[in-house]
Amino acid sequence: MATRDIYKALEVADFRWLWIGSLGSSFAMNMQIIARGWLVYTLTSSAMDLAWVTLSFMVPTVAFSLWGGVVADRLPKKYIVVVAQSLNCAATIIMALIILSDQVTFWDFIWFGFFNGTILALSMPARQAYVPELIPERLIFTAMALNHTGWNLSRILGPALAGFLIAWVADGDTSSTYGVGIVYFIIAGLYFLAAVTVLLVKQTGNIKEPDDKSPLTDMMDGLRYVWANPPVFGLILLSIVPFLFGMPLNTLLPAFNEDILLGGPDDLGLLMSCMGLGAILGSLMLAAMGDLRNKGAWLIATCVGWGAFTTAFGAVDVVWEAAVLVGAVGWLSAWNMSLNRGMLQHKVAAHMRGRIMSIDMMSHGLMPLGVIPISIIAERYSVALALEVAGIVFMVVVLGLALFTRSVRRVDEALVVSLSR
Repeated sequence: MATRDIYKALEVADFRWLWIGSLGSSFAMNMQIIARGWLVYTLTSSAMDLAWVTLSFMVPTVAFSLWGGVVADRLPKKYIVVVAQSLNCAATIIMALIILSDQVTFWDFIWFGFFNGTILALSMPARQAYVPELIPERLIFTAMALNHTGWNLSRILGPALAGFLIAWVADGDTSSTYGVGIVYFIIAGLYFLAAVTVLLVKQTGNIKEPDDKSPLTDMMDGLRYVWANPPVFGLILLSIVPFLFGMPLNTLLPAFNEDILLGGPDDLGLLMSCMGLGAILGSLMLAAMGDLRNKGAWLIATCVGWGAFTTAFGAVDVVWEAAVLVGAVGWLSAWNMSLNRGMLQHKVAAHMRGRIMSIDMMSHGLMPLGVIPISIIAERYSVALALEVAGIVFMVVVLGLALFTRSVRRVDEALVVSLSR
């Protein structure tokens, strides 16, 4: 049975330790988002300052991701991940001490965000490229889906856990920073757990054969590899489009809840929970289905379905209908992203995986190019219309790529061009 693939993947000790480590770091990141946001707003009472702190994390993630790909292909991936999580642990402890000393300022969150974003950019390609080296080829799609399941689980439970701990430690005192400081120590512990579990992985990860190429040449080789291999280029295109036109729903959900559904915080919590639960269901379904056939057709179909449900969501004004549709969006989006990532890992040559994963990661930084114009429509007209437009454009662009772009039509094909090592 295909569902046995989930157990078979987790039975592989090396992958299991890496998955546990990834789960720990995912919980740390999602808990940190809530703790950071709460304290920054308490200190500054400025929504713009929240945006600057988020930007301090995002900018290095985009700027240094290609360098992370070069590092992933040149050095043992195991030690890249261990060092990265150890550095995150040390920096988080320092931040916790600053918070507990009552000396924390807005600029502390800026440097800390920049540091975290840089570490993520330099280590995430290695973590992603590590998975296919630890697990049998036929279980790659299951492994990608399990990774996505872990992320979605942490996205649901992590913020709730952080919020509960802040309130519990501070004994209900919403002006106290003590609870945030303690939560930062817990986050540091999760980063430490992530480092220790990866140390238990036996395989260190493949590296490319030594040569005289500079890091910049290696980066250019990665870009040329994508261009020379239409299936890889097509998969990256089908990864960018959802971030441009599928993700605005996540950004505009609070506004839609308040302006269209006339809902309160409890309704927003319900919608976010439904999206997260749908995402977990989608990831687990792909994991259970194993290596399904006609992956390219499924990838395009899930993109179109994602866009259709986004459009339908924009047209409703009843909370329970919105909850069902946002759950469907979560389900299809998780299925789509896990499938795309699995196909990409499956097709790319082992010595190029780090660089290709870094290009995929950098492309996701284009998300504001879609969110900003959709948000302008929401500001000038209505959130509902903005989401309807986003969903329609999403479907039209994907279908256009499928009909007129050779790379997208060939995502199921085997690679025929590979750059030399």
